[in-house]
Amino acid sequence: MKQQQYPSTIPPAAECCGGAHAQPSMAAAGARQYTDPVCGMTVAADPAKKAIYQGKTYYFCSASCVEKFNAEPLAYVQPAKLLKVAVAGSVPTGALAPAGAAPASPAAVDKPYTDPVCGMKAAANPDKSASFDGVTYYFCSTSCVSKFNADPAGILAHPPKPMTPAKPRSTPTAADAIYTCPMHPEVEQVGPGTCPQCGMALEPLEASMEEDTSELDDMTRRLKISTALSLPLLLLAMSDMIPGADIGHRLGMNAFNWLQAALATPVVLWAGRPFFERAIASFRTWNLNMFSLIGLGTAAAFLFSVIALLFPAALPEAFKMNGMAPLYFEASAVIITLVLLGQVLELRARSRTNGAIRALLALAPNTALRVNADGSEEEIHLDQVQVGDILRVKPGDKVPVDGKVTGGHSNVDESMITGEPMPAAKTLGSTASAGTVNQTGTFLLQAQKVGADTLLSQIVQMVNQASRSRAPIQKLADRVSGWFVPAVMASSVISFLLWNWFGPAPAMAHGLVAAVSVLIIACPCALGLATPISIMVGIGRGAGEGILIKDAEALERLEKVDTLVVDKTGTLTEGRPKVHSVIAADGFSQAEVLAAAAALEKLSEHPLAQAIVDYAQEQGAPLQAVEHFNSVTGKGVHGHIGSALVSLGNQSLMDDAGVDTSALRERAQALRMQGQTVMFIARANRLAGLISVADPIKASTAEALQLLRASGVRIIMLTGDNAATAAAVGKQLGLDEVHAEVLPQDKFKIIEELKQQGRIVAMAGDGVNDAPALALADVGIAMGTGTDIAMNSAHVVLVKGDLRGIAKARLLSQHTMTNIRQNLFFAFIYNFVGVPIAAGALFPWFGIVLSPMIASAAMSFSSVSVIGNALRLRKTTL
Repeated sequence: MKQQQYPSTIPPAAECCGGAHAQPSMAAAGARQYTDPVCGMTVAADPAKKAIYQGKTYYFCSASCVEKFNAEPLAYVQPAKLLKVAVAGSVPTGALAPAGAAPASPAAVDKPYTDPVCGMKAAANPDKSASFDGVTYYFCSTSCVSKFNADPAGILAHPPKPMTPAKPRSTPTAADAIYTCPMHPEVEQVGPGTCPQCGMALEPLEASMEEDTSELDDMTRRLKISTALSLPLLLLAMSDMIPGADIGHRLGMNAFNWLQAALATPVVLWAGRPFFERAIASFRTWNLNMFSLIGLGTAAAFLFSVIALLFPAALPEAFKMNGMAPLYFEASAVIITLVLLGQVLELRARSRTNGAIRALLALAPNTALRVNADGSEEEIHLDQVQVGDILRVKPGDKVPVDGKVTGGHSNVDESMITGEPMPAAKTLGSTASAGTVNQTGTFLLQAQKVGADTLLSQIVQMVNQASRSRAPIQKLADRVSGWFVPAVMASSVISFLLWNWFGPAPAMAHGLVAAVSVLIIACPCALGLATPISIMVGIGRGAGEGILIKDAEALERLEKVDTLVVDKTGTLTEGRPKVHSVIAADGFSQAEVLAAAAALEKLSEHPLAQAIVDYAQEQGAPLQAVEHFNSVTGKGVHGHIGSALVSLGNQSLMDDAGVDTSALRERAQALRMQGQTVMFIARANRLAGLISVADPIKASTAEALQLLRASGVRIIMLTGDNAATAAAVGKQLGLDEVHAEVLPQDKFKIIEELKQQGRIVAMAGDGVNDAPALALADVGIAMGTGTDIAMNSAHVVLVKGDLRGIAKARLLSQHTMTNIRQNLFFAFIYNFVGVPIAAGALFPWFGIVLSPMIASAAMSFSSVSVIGNALRLRKTTL
């Protein structure tokens, strides 16, 4: 029988545009080339012949190709990888394979064939089959069988179009992705925008390889320009406080005032426009937040200043001081700049988390090597891999999907899953996970989980979910704004009405003065400074100690942490195996044992071989020649050194060689109980000794844990290592709780359970497998000596990988949060005292009316108090 062949779903170049194409010129040096996804031609970047799909730009050779692509893009490109369940992207054969050929899909797959009539997947059901030209075909229904029998040649000449998968939500685009708010997950909309409740920028619900940095770029650009204008404006406004630098008198007050307006107007009207839009939206929906407060205060200060500049004579004398109306251009511009700074810092923190997600997505290869039924091999896109496919994984390749080894053997680096540095042996029946790295041998893998079902995809989803579950530091300001904004507005209106009804003449002028003074003194300059200034000083102080704190909330949460969850490998331990013990049997020396072991391991591909070779070199052991070297899978190695046969391996290898290990068996078991890997060595079938290898505990770990326990922190260890090793480490360090043989999703669930119990959890880790837990924890702490993915997922990075940094970070958090509370007191005390005074509360008893100028001075003084207090953090002792 012959194999059924289906033509490609992509039309050839000569047909897609009605004729052959001329190859575009690429003569320009360094010109970037693109491939037309419709016809496969190589083209230049022509804006007139492009299309954007799933956030990616594609270029074409002609308008005809653009039209075909826009009509049905999924016929020419693959959706975003990993986060979708694979749908038939290529139609596998619907015919019965030739006799004697290996099945393309094992019997475990329910529907390995494709109905040639409708394209549906079909099982090998004899009642729904037909033969033509020596080939047997299977169908989804008797109706399709009848249609096929009526015209088999015609149907096979025009095969059904492969099913087009539904457009996945997992590929965020500016046009059609679902976006949500990190603070209010119930808010979802198609496309980007801002949250109607808090004003935050929405972010994609699902992860993607594509990153939209448009908002960060926009806010950064606004911050740079506003800073360049606000700094000189601030210096101008404060020049009269500097002896000999009164710029106002030198330039003349009229020119001086217009210069302030020229500097402030772009900052307020252009740089601050997004905040005013959010403020207007908050008032329209009455979801008052921080942007309501910012919009109200800065608008009042700026509009009053514009009126005072353009129409000074129209203002009542009560508004003036020494015959001149006060201006608040610098206050409004500085507030906008400070808020922009906070937005940029927040967006950068969120971008770093997204960077971790993209790095996780990149762990999976883009293609896989599929073994066909006839034994041939073809490279296919990852999204074309179906459950049941047989894939070949070569040395150095990444495992493409989750599956089971059906042939061959190798060692696979699974540190991204288990966190352990020693690769795992893979033999017939072993399982392998997507993204892990094959090291030494070649093996065949039967695909069992593809697309969104793979463990790597689940890790991505967990990191994405956890990163969205964190609310930014602005939530405190939003809660305050919810009642403070209405209170300020009400105070302003009431003061105006009371002055009009009961105030002395000119009553309306006094009422207007009081109303404007209330709005200005309530302007949130000090409130805007209270948190960011302390955070910036605190983060700088931490950086000096090797503690990189990436977002404000982490610094806030650290002081409340009562449970620390730690990974073992690379966090408590050094993360790489080292020789722990070399024990010689009677009649041999340690030097002989080490030299012989190193000589064999020099030729070995075993994961622990390098540790023994490195240790032998450190000890100056002589390099011996080995002949007739042989490796026994799963047992060890042996070869001739001189005339003697030397063997190195486990108990099974010794038993095969008839070597009696009873003399050192108890010592070996004791070492295993301590979490060490033991290898026996024999010379001429006589036991020579043993070597044990282990991942040593960091020198600073014990002291760090003692400091944390002294501060009342409960310490739990999670590790993918075996139970014996985990128990040994836990006992040695006196840990409160130990969980062994856990996978990334297990770590995620344990963190989730602890948080549901009301605990404030910090997670310390260094590997890819720790990324979901690091992102979910109240505070994720990554070792600077670990993976980039862990560092991107975490909120704090210990540059030196020293756990003592956690104790210092908690102390820094306590000092910083105390400082922030003091700042908030300074910020609000002026408002609580100043607003009633500005409204005229002292007039009935003392005849005092607070002018807007004095209100502005009070507002400025509160900011100076906040800044001065925050700077004290620089001298904090950790």
